[in-house]
This record gives sequence, structure tokens and C-alpha cells, in this order.
Amino acid sequence: MATIVLFLPITYVRAAGNPYVYTAADVPAEPVGIVFGAGVQGDQPSSYLTGRLDLALDLWHAGKIKVFLVTGDNSTPTYNEPKAMRDYLTAHGVPINLIVLDYAGFDTWQSCDRAKRIFGVDHAILISQGFHVPRAVYLCRAAGIDAYAVGDPNGLAEGPTTEWIKDNLREVAASFNAVYQATTQPDPTFLGPQDNGIASALRSSAAGS
Repeated sequence: MATIVLFLPITYVRAAGNPYVYTAADVPAEPVGIVFGAGVQGDQPSSYLTGRLDLALDLWHAGKIKVFLVTGDNSTPTYNEPKAMRDYLTAHGVPINLIVLDYAGFDTWQSCDRAKRIFGVDHAILISQGFHVPRAVYLCRAAGIDAYAVGDPNGLAEGPTTEWIKDNLREVAASFNAVYQATTQPDPTFLGPQDNGIASALRSSAAGS
């Protein structure tokens, strides 16, 4: 019985999220690609984050997304995931005016909730590792975003196998919190005023097309 209780939330979350998880080739096109932060070393994205950004670039080049919302942790002056993500994308040819930064995406729920309430995102493709995207799409849909997701197909090769196993196991615990957040819909740590960055980026994309 304890085992059933332990795995019930992740089973529920993945059952709700998996129908909206696609491959990069098959995912429906949406205006915004949301890239979730995954750690930086100095100014350099971690291997996981690099994989997410490379996947986002592939989707952009394929016309699946028009603009990027990069969301992550900038809780201290010396740690800035969104800036590292923006710098990586611009170094790989993305115009800076197509990238919007969310500095207060401290967890998946906060990234989803802020994307909807602060940045006005209604439709998006979510970009992360395969173990994370079912929970991400579950939470973003709970936040009111018509979201699909694509998991990085190279995630298993982007770090030690032990880390991949730990991250998958961590999803068991994270799913308990996801169900709580989707149900109670707590305010993010920082809410703040609405930001028109996504609307401006989409106008820039349309002007350049």
C-alpha cells in the first residue's frame, strides 16, 4: 500500500502530461518556446541546460517557435541562469529582441505561473529533459497555458548515468509538490507588474519574417 501511495502522484502527473509530449518533428507549432533553467557554472550553461537550449534552437530553425522565454534562477547577483541562456542563444544566431528573460522562475510552477500571469503567454512549447517535461506540461496547463512539450532526446548522454537516475527518482517527490501546486495555485515568490516582452518579441518576429 505504501508503494502505491508513493507512486500515485507521479503516475497521475505523467498520465496528465504525457499526451502533450511530442518529438521535435511532430510537435504543433506555437508562438513561444519556454526554456526552463537547469544550472550554470559562472556564465556557462550546464550540460543539461545546453541540451535544452540546443533543442530550442532546433525548434526555432524548424519554425516551430517564434520567440523564446528563458526562465530560471537569478536569486543572487552572482548566479544568473536567464542571462546565460540568452547569451548562449544570441551566440548561436538568435536576435536578442526575440528572447525574453524571466529572472524569477525559481521552480517549474513559478515559471509556468509567471509565464501566464506576468508575460501573458497563452500557447507555448515547453523545452526540458524528458524526465521533466510531463510535470512541466501538467503545471503549465494548470496555470492556464495551452502547452505542448518536447524532451531533449540527448539527455541521457549529457551527464553521468547516476545523475540521470537521480533526476528521474527526484520526479517522484517533485510530483507530490506538483499536485499540491496545481491544486492550490500559490502565488510565485515574486509576482510584480505585467511585462509586455513577449508581445514585443512576437511583433519583432513578425516584422522580420
